[in-house]
Amino acid sequence: MADEPIVLEMHNIVKQFGEFRANDDINLQVRRGQIHALLGENGAGKSTLMNQLSGLLQPTSGDILINGQKTIVDSPAKAAELGIGMVHQHFMLIDAFTVTENIVLGSEPVNGMNLNIKKATQDIKNLSEQYGLDVDPQALAGDISVGMQQRVEILKTLYRGADILIFDEPTAVLTPQEIDELMNIMRHLAAEGKSVILITHKLDEIKAVADQVTVIRRGKSIDSFPVAGVSSQELADIMVGRSVSLYDTAKTPANPKNTVVSLEHLTVKDSRGIAAVKDLSLDFKAGEVLGIAGIDGNGQSELISAITGLMPVTSGKVVLHGKNITNKKPRQITEAGVAHIPEDRHRFGLELDMTLAENIALQTYYKRPLSKMGVLDYNAINQHARDLIEKFDVRTVNELVTAGSLSGGNQQKAIIARELDRDADFVIAAQPTRGLDVGAIEYIHQQLINQRDADKAVMLVSFELDEILNVADRIAVISHGEITGIVNANETSKNELGLLMAGMSLDQARAQLAGE
Repeated sequence: MADEPIVLEMHNIVKQFGEFRANDDINLQVRRGQIHALLGENGAGKSTLMNQLSGLLQPTSGDILINGQKTIVDSPAKAAELGIGMVHQHFMLIDAFTVTENIVLGSEPVNGMNLNIKKATQDIKNLSEQYGLDVDPQALAGDISVGMQQRVEILKTLYRGADILIFDEPTAVLTPQEIDELMNIMRHLAAEGKSVILITHKLDEIKAVADQVTVIRRGKSIDSFPVAGVSSQELADIMVGRSVSLYDTAKTPANPKNTVVSLEHLTVKDSRGIAAVKDLSLDFKAGEVLGIAGIDGNGQSELISAITGLMPVTSGKVVLHGKNITNKKPRQITEAGVAHIPEDRHRFGLELDMTLAENIALQTYYKRPLSKMGVLDYNAINQHARDLIEKFDVRTVNELVTAGSLSGGNQQKAIIARELDRDADFVIAAQPTRGLDVGAIEYIHQQLINQRDADKAVMLVSFELDEILNVADRIAVISHGEITGIVNANETSKNELGLLMAGMSLDQARAQLAGE
C-alpha cells in the first residue's frame, strides 16, 4: 500500500467562519487503492474538511492537490470532473424515479434529442457487476431497502467517474448485516484501485476496514498512521486526547420490580395519516432499562411523541402507575412522573438563546422556590442551576451563558440534569449520546444505569447497537412500527438484532442463525 501513488493531498487547510477556525492547518494524504479513515469527535472538523474536497465549501487558505496537481475545487461539478464523489449520510434520491433515472440524473446519455435509457441501464448493470453492488436498475428508489439506496448513491458517484469516494458516516442507518455488506463493497472498490475516505466515529469499523487513519481533534490533524498497529482503545485515547473507558463499567444484573408504564395496543398515525406505530404493547418495569432498537424511521419518534403527549394516540392506551395518561397534555404527563431526554437537543431539548439557568428551569419554573405568586425568582433560578451544574458536571463559565454557547456534551448534560432532578419514575432517553465523544458517552450511560438502580423505569431508544447492548437489560426491536422480538441483552447478538430490525420474527431470526 505504501508503494501506491498519492492521489490526494490537502496541505495546511484552514477553514474559518468569522473568528472560529473549523479547520486549523490540517494535512491529509490518501493513496490509490487505500481505505483512509477520518476519525474525530463530533465538531472536530471532519465533515468541514471533506465538504471542501467535494466543492461544497472553499478553504480560507491551503492547497488541494489531485494526482500531484494543485487545483481549486470550487463546486461539486468541479469535484466530479476531478474524479471526487461524496456519498452523503442522508441520501438524495427521488422515490418515484427508478434506480437508473436517479443515477443518471444530471448526466443523462442521449441519442440525438432522446434519453438513451437502454444504454444507461446497461452501463449501470456493468458497474453494479464490476463492483459487486447487486442493484436492480429498473426498481423504484422508493421500493428498495435503505442498504440498497446507499448502493445507488455509490453507483451515482461511480457513474460520474469517481476515483476518490468519500463516505460520510455511512453506517448510521444500516443493519449489522448491511454494514458488513458495505465493508465488503469498500474493500472491492479499493481492490479496483479506487481510494475511499471513511468519515466515522465507530472505532470497530475503522479496525475492520481501514488501512490508514488520520485523527482530527478540535480542527487540527493530530496524527496519521496505519490502522493495523493500534487497538480501538488507543484510537479512542488519541481521538479524545486523554485516557477514556470504551466500555461501561460492568453493571450489576437488573432487579426488575413493579410495572411503571404499560403501552396497550398503541397505534399512532404520522402527519400523513399513515400508521407509524401499529398495535404496539410493551411494559416498562422499575429497576430495568428497556432498550428500543431499530433503524431510524421505524416508528421510534412517533412512539416517544405519543407517550409524552406531543402527538395524539390514534388507539390504545398509555398507562402510568395504573392511571390512563393517554393524550394528556405534555405538562400533565411530566408532572405525573415522566422525564424526557429528547432525540434532538437543539430542536426539542433547549432554547439555545436563553441562559443555561433558564433552560434548566424550563420544567419547573412555575413552582416554588423558582417562582412565587406567579413571579419568577431569578436568584433562586440561578442558584438552582449552579447546584445542578455542579452535581451533573456541566462544564461552563457560569449559569448565565447561553445554552447555544456550550459544547454538545455539556448541552446534553444540562438536559439530563433538568430531567433527572425531577425524580421521575419513568425516564425516556432518546438517542442520548448522539454526536458525543466517548468521555461524555461514558458519563451519560452511567447516569441511566444509576436511574435504573434507583428503581426507575428507563426507556432507552438508540440506533447504536453497542449502546443498546451495553446499557439495556432487555431489548425490544421495532420494525415498521411493530415489535418483532423482545430479548435479554445478555442473550442476544448484533446479528440477531439486525435480523429483527429487518423485520424477521424472533423464531425466524434464530432459525436462520442456527442454519448458518
